[in-house]
Amino acid sequence: MSRIGKQPIEIPEGVEIKIEQGEIKVKGPKGELVQDIPREIEVTIKEGEVILNLKKKTANAPALWGLLRSLIFNMIEGVTKGFEKQLEIEGVGYRIALEGNKLVLSIGYSHPVNVEAPQGIEFKVEKNLITVSGINKQLVGQVAADIRDQKKPEPYKGKGIHYLGEVIRRKAGKKTAGTE
Repeated sequence: MSRIGKQPIEIPEGVEIKIEQGEIKVKGPKGELVQDIPREIEVTIKEGEVILNLKKKTANAPALWGLLRSLIFNMIEGVTKGFEKQLEIEGVGYRIALEGNKLVLSIGYSHPVNVEAPQGIEFKVEKNLITVSGINKQLVGQVAADIRDQKKPEPYKGKGIHYLGEVIRRKAGKKTAGTE
């Protein structure tokens, strides 16, 4: 039994939820999101709450139950508040610029790296900080991870792109041999 799947999800004001043809649609002030409902799960709306129950008891049904509940909760939070991830760029000569919906990174390669914003994602740039925001939590996290993958922080000086507040484990450099 899923402990997460049992919990009902409260529907805040301004959010409209429709269940039709194996899909759940969540519409709010920031946009609309759609998620497929697995055959093993039954989703109902009662008294301003979304309730999930098992239809079929299969091997992976409890996992899907908890997963779908978390996805629906994130959809509701996304259309009301939105999500954002912040990345910090560190290194001498490393620069970032925003050209329309394209992020241009100068991160030590012989050419600038361009990162195109997918539909529903917005970039903001302030000095050495990149903010990735949108209503889909999965997409925001994936785009932020793709940007970080362009130049991962290296363990000796910490140069590269990392999440704001991420701790980079540093390695000791080479030791100089003592002369005797």
